[in-house]
Amino acid sequence: MDNATFNLIYNAMIETLLMVFVSGLISIILGVLLGIVVFITRPNHICSNKIIHASLSSVINIGRSIPFIILLVAIVPLTRFIVGTSIGTSAAIVPLTIGAIPFVARLSEALFSEMPYELIKASQAFGASKLQIIFYIIIPESISGIINIATITLITLVNYSAMAGTIGGGGLGDIAIRYGYQRFDLTIMIITVCLIIILVQIIQYLGDYFSKTFIDKRIQKQ
Repeated sequence: MDNATFNLIYNAMIETLLMVFVSGLISIILGVLLGIVVFITRPNHICSNKIIHASLSSVINIGRSIPFIILLVAIVPLTRFIVGTSIGTSAAIVPLTIGAIPFVARLSEALFSEMPYELIKASQAFGASKLQIIFYIIIPESISGIINIATITLITLVNYSAMAGTIGGGGLGDIAIRYGYQRFDLTIMIITVCLIIILVQIIQYLGDYFSKTFIDKRIQKQ
């Protein structure tokens, strides 16, 4: 591999990491918060509100129904409004984030639904406020599951970021398409695929490690 090819792939890797982790951080934070709101506004819950619950659930379902490749094109005007361009790494972060938020929100709601409701009722009986229940009961009790959701989301965003290369989003996907596919460069195609596989394996390993660490700490405290 010559220096030009190395620099090309190195820069693409940096772009992929930037896209995945910036969009991942934003979407995980907003998605988990959205999942909490949908969860606590369920009927007979601590902030029961049928209108908010139904509205947010519908928005999440609509967001999850749109294929990512269509979303990339559909929100080009919004992307251009936010970052000033529709091409490049910064532009790709916008659809990546918007596409991942509903995904994280639905997984988070399902995670919180597994929590014993008796635990929340007991907290209310001891006089805990709604915010205290959210930040001292719901989130801490679900932290291991949230880490698993974050792991799944980051891996999904790796795949999405490769897809963003089809519209000039940059990253490994862009290099694989422009140089590996369109210019029939098998070497670059193999290298980019291998790097994506390695990146996914590292994310999965770290996610499993931190999830297990939190579980072990909780067991030790008990």
